[in-house]
Amino acid sequence: VQLQASGGGLVQAGGSLRLSCATSRRTFSSYSMGWFRQAPGKEREFVGYAKWNGGSTLCADSVKGRCTISTDNAKSTVYLQMDSLKPEDTAVYFCAAQLVPASLYYLSSSWHYWGQGTLVTVFQ
Repeated sequence: VQLQASGGGLVQAGGSLRLSCATSRRTFSSYSMGWFRQAPGKEREFVGYAKWNGGSTLCADSVKGRCTISTDNAKSTVYLQMDSLKPEDTAVYFCAAQLVPASLYYLSSSWHYWGQGTLVTVFQ
């Protein structure tokens, strides 16, 4: 099972970034894909998720209005578009796969497989 997150980097406040998470075929059978982030010294925070089948998506309140999650079934890839970035968005962003639906989707313990993370740094 492999999840490969990419697309992180240095971006000025107000800018945008699109992160990608490529999955192996085995992970593709997962129910949904999620994004979390972890800032230095802080707990891992739920950002959003997208379901493979049906395509419904959800973003956390902390990023709602600035977050867009999408999937490309042909490429077995999930994307996280973040707009109007703020310095407080600086974190390592992780993608994760969930095999079965969970009501507590915002908890990292509800996710079964994780990618290695990609660092996003937002500067003023």
